[in-house]
Amino acid sequence: MPAKSKNPKSSTAVPACMKAILLDRPGPPETLRYVDTPTPVPGPGQVLVQAHTIGVSMPEILVRRGEYAWMPPLPAIPGIEMSGRVVKVGEGVATLKIGQPVFVSARDLPVRGGCYAEYLAANADALYPLPRGTDLESAAALSNYQVAWHLLHSAPCGMRYESVLATGAAGGIGSAILQLGKLAGKRMIALVDSDEKATFVRSLSADGAINSRTENVTERLRELTGGVGVDLILDSVGGAGFGAHFDRLAPLGLVVSYGMLDGPPAGDVLGAMRRRMGDSLGLRTFSMHVFDQDRPRRREATKELLRLLGAGKIKPVISARLPLAEAARAHVLIESGQVLGKLILKPPPFP
Repeated sequence: MPAKSKNPKSSTAVPACMKAILLDRPGPPETLRYVDTPTPVPGPGQVLVQAHTIGVSMPEILVRRGEYAWMPPLPAIPGIEMSGRVVKVGEGVATLKIGQPVFVSARDLPVRGGCYAEYLAANADALYPLPRGTDLESAAALSNYQVAWHLLHSAPCGMRYESVLATGAAGGIGSAILQLGKLAGKRMIALVDSDEKATFVRSLSADGAINSRTENVTERLRELTGGVGVDLILDSVGGAGFGAHFDRLAPLGLVVSYGMLDGPPAGDVLGAMRRRMGDSLGLRTFSMHVFDQDRPRRREATKELLRLLGAGKIKPVISARLPLAEAARAHVLIESGQVLGKLILKPPPFP
């Protein structure tokens, strides 16, 4: 009679090979290859997660371009977030069980990547167990909410504010900012570049929407705020128009730059601030990497987001679902600037 397993629930049947997206070198979307690769085996203290949904975000697009300051060693499987279920448990793991739903954030992994795959092996203490009944598709969009939460609660560094202008407000992070800002009781004004996006952000209960293509942004913002301006501007765009933000702030207001979709802030930014020196305006840059050396603070915020998600107080807007094999197309769509909310990938089999 064969010996009984000491831990009969330590694994389920897992194929020897899996489908994944591989990046050998930086380049255009076509450099993302859909390949067969060995399924990882969890070591001591690790678990194997089978992907249910994979989020698509700007960090992996920057990795694909070779522009990310925290590049994983190539070749690499990109991807910074997924939701899924534990299917194999390594030696010494007692905190997670087979079948348990989890959220994987590459911000808690040794390298920023690994999620564009059917399976991922990770340290058990790096994962986030999901509250019972949590929608797994929504959970795969949490990386945007991580950034949004810290933009609203950490980047202001204790500053008291009531009103916010969010640029790129129809995208993944922008829509998360709107939801979390409204939840915190703030007056949220969205800056977008089309009427379709304006309609979308209004559906998220934005208190105002400004179309930068058809309206004078500064004049319209002044109208919306009774001539005062906003307390906080969260900017993901940068570029030539960045300096104009300082004419949109209320006294003691703050601009937080967290992205450069149109390139680095250009023009006479200091001159724009100097013109309103008497109003004591502020400028700060922000990156989630500020928490690379403060893991407890990052994880505490993510657990709060999981609580809000489980309670139904936040709900990511899923704009499209694509098969994992079409990761390159997903990158094209995001780079086009036309995605409303969040774009996700589904591992095979895709319906």
